[in-house]
Amino acid sequence: MPAVTEEEIEKHAKEVLKLKDALNQVLFGKEDLIELVVTGLLARGHILLEGLPGLGKTELVKGLSKTLKLENKRIQFTPDLLPGDITGNPVLQETETGREFVFQEGPLFANLVLADEINRASPKTQSALLEAMQERRVTVLGETHELPKPFFVLATQNPIELEGTYPLPEAQLDRFLFKLEVTRNSAETLEKIVTGRELGVEPEVDEVMDAETLEGIMDVVRRIYLPDVVANYIARLVDGTHTGQSKTAAGIKFGASPRAALSLASAAKARALMEGRINASFEDVKLVAVSVLQHRIILEYNARIDGKTNRQVVEELIAEVPTQALDVPNTLKDAASTTAA
Repeated sequence: MPAVTEEEIEKHAKEVLKLKDALNQVLFGKEDLIELVVTGLLARGHILLEGLPGLGKTELVKGLSKTLKLENKRIQFTPDLLPGDITGNPVLQETETGREFVFQEGPLFANLVLADEINRASPKTQSALLEAMQERRVTVLGETHELPKPFFVLATQNPIELEGTYPLPEAQLDRFLFKLEVTRNSAETLEKIVTGRELGVEPEVDEVMDAETLEGIMDVVRRIYLPDVVANYIARLVDGTHTGQSKTAAGIKFGASPRAALSLASAAKARALMEGRINASFEDVKLVAVSVLQHRIILEYNARIDGKTNRQVVEELIAEVPTQALDVPNTLKDAASTTAA
């Protein structure tokens, strides 16, 4: 795989900046959230947005599809939704050779799939997304169908305490690169929304890139250099979520999977490109660690009783685990310092 050049990084960083500016016109006052959404996109990851109704989760996803000129489809998850309603089903049709079953694609066959209120569907229906999110394909009655490229699932969910919701299966949560919390707006932001928007009217968004350009940027992200010392930090951070590997792990019942380590590496490299650098750093990992790890750990009962949240525990873990391992040679430590700078 050829090394990425500074010219490539500079060119694509400017394109990504235009994308962020366009999204900031869709969702006011959420610059940090948009930064993470774009990071997840460039890392080829799926994103779970959690927040109360009416905070702009769906509007952000719709705006993203418009700015990227991607084919998008929306699935409204409800308790009576069936797996075939998502993946598609064979339908008996008349053909030249007689009657036979022909597969009819479901709404999952799109570049950008908005899974709206995903935790309102039953676990059986939610599980229909597992193969699609991991392998980018679906299998129906033994026949496999490839999904379009690129393929992203951006799901929204209401807080689990609300009536009529189901917890997502752990295997499905692990397939989301990020879990991002959408919080309420400040009074200043609300004033801007009131003066600049009308109820029922979608904001106008400019197209800033197409699918081919996005694929090119994502390929460059894969070629971003990940120094050995940064990879070592990622490994120790994920390992620290397991019992006996850190003080923080005492409050964790089940830790993060190897997929979490791969997700951290991909997100860190995407962050490096957005910052105009040819290599990922410790700081890149720290900036995405909470979003990558918080939904991949399960807390002990006592920790929950004490009022701790997954986010707080991950933040404590980041503070506890040093960026440089004590047994790393001095030459590598010097290289890490240069990389982080």
